[in-house]
Amino acid sequence: MNTRKCERCAEHLGARHSHRARFCSTRCRVAAHRAAKNDATPRELTTRDRWVRRDAKKVPLTVAGTAASSTDPRTWSTYKDAVSSTAGVGLGFVLSDEDDVMCLDLDHCLNPLTGQLAPWAAAILRDAGATYVEVSPSGDGLHIWGRAHVRQGRRIRRPDGTAVEVYGTGRYIAMTGRRHGSSPSILADLSAVVSKLTA
Repeated sequence: MNTRKCERCAEHLGARHSHRARFCSTRCRVAAHRAAKNDATPRELTTRDRWVRRDAKKVPLTVAGTAASSTDPRTWSTYKDAVSSTAGVGLGFVLSDEDDVMCLDLDHCLNPLTGQLAPWAAAILRDAGATYVEVSPSGDGLHIWGRAHVRQGRRIRRPDGTAVEVYGTGRYIAMTGRRHGSSPSILADLSAVVSKLTA
C-alpha cells in the first residue's frame, strides 16, 4: 500500500505519481516553493546540521532515505540538503544536548478549520511570549520552539486527555514550516514556561 503523501496538503500520492514525487499537483508544488522563499524557520535552527527527513509515520530518515537516528549525528544533515531531498514526506529537526534548543509539543489544541486555540494552549502561548511556533503535521497541534535546559523529556497528560510534551535532547521534531499566526522567527527563553509546566 502506498503511504506517500503530498508535502503541502498531506493528500496521498497515487500510482500516477512517480516514486520521487513530493507534491500531488502543480498548485501544491508552486505553493510549497512560494512558502520556502518566505521560510519563517529561525536561522538558529537552519544553521545547525541537525536535520533529517521523515516518512508518513514520522519515522526519521536520512536525506538518502535510509533510517536516521535522533542520537546519531552521522545520520543528520544540513538544512539545505534536507530541504533538497525527496526522501519521505517532510523535514525534522533533531534536539541535542549540545545546546539549549527545545520544543513544547501541544497535542490537539488547535481547530484546523477555525484556527481557534484551546484555552489551556492559549495560556501557554501567552506565557511563551515572542518565539517561533509551528502548526504540527496533524494540523491540530502546535510546536513552540525556544531555549531552556531540558535534559529529560516529559509528557504531561492533561485532565481532558490532551498532552504537553517537553523535549530538549535525544528526540527529533517533525517540522512543517507552517508558522502559527504572526510568531517571529526567533527562539525565546522558555525556562520559566518549562518550570511552570513541570512543577
